[in-house]
This record gives sequence, structure tokens and C-alpha cells, in this order.
Amino acid sequence: MIGSIFLLPNATWLVEVAVVLGILALMKAKVLPMLNTAIEARQDKIRTALEAADKARAAAAAADDERNRVLTEAREQARDIVAAAQALSDQVKAESAGRGQAEYDRIVANAHGEVASARQRAIDEASAKIGDIVFDLVSKVVGREVDQAAHQDLVREAVAALQVEAAKESK
Repeated sequence: MIGSIFLLPNATWLVEVAVVLGILALMKAKVLPMLNTAIEARQDKIRTALEAADKARAAAAAADDERNRVLTEAREQARDIVAAAQALSDQVKAESAGRGQAEYDRIVANAHGEVASARQRAIDEASAKIGDIVFDLVSKVVGREVDQAAHQDLVREAVAALQVEAAKESK
């Protein structure tokens, strides 16, 4: 009955233990170094990949900083261009306004000159006609011939008075 108790070691059990220990020794000698080499190679790949990722992250951050710098510079240039365009626009506007005002002043001055010239012509024509009318009227009223030279002096005095009065009105 003792041989049937499975907890007691027998020769088979000792052989099995010896085989297991042999397999473990063989694995330790042959398989474990290959596994360690593979694990170390894998760790090196992971370490290299992490270092590459850190370098890529740093390069991306540097590129982002450069992009932000270039973008800021471009914005400043755009602001400068807009400011220069606004200044040029203001300058052109001012020059146009100045030219327009000068043209307006020239046209008004020409118009004043033409009006004064037309007024003078009208006064001269009126004075000539008034002189003849007055001379005829005086001749009829007095009933005799009046001295033409004296009459011309009177007409000239009347025209001068009209011109002075017209000058006062135009001011």
C-alpha cells in the first residue's frame, strides 16, 4: 500500500525532477541568453524610437516657434503695408483736394474777372446810350443846341459815379 500513495517520491518522480532540472539548465544555458539578447535589442529599438520621438518633438517645437515668428513678422509687414497704403491714400486725397481747391479758386477768379469785364462793358454801353439819350432830352427840353464837349464831360462824370457805385456793390 505504501507504493500506491502518490505523495511519496519514487524513482519515476526522481527521474522527472532530474529531467525538469535538465531542461531548466539547458534553457538557462541556451534559450535564456537568446531571449535576453532579443529583449535587449527590443529595448534598444524602443529607446532609439523614444529618443527619435523626443528629437522630433523638439524639432516640431522649434518649427512651431519659427512658424510663429514668421507669422508674427508677416503680420507686422502686413500692418506696415496697410499703414503705408493708408498714408499714401491720405497723401493722394490731400493732393487731390489741394488741386481741386486750386482749380476751384482759378475758376472762381476767372468768373469774377468775366463778371467784372461784362459789368464794365454793360456800364460802358449804358453810359454811351444814356449820354445820347440825355443829350437828345436836353436838346428837346432846352430847345436849343448844347455844347457836345460839355455834355461828354457830364457823361464821363456820371459814368465814373456809376463805376464807383458798382465797385461798392461788388464788394
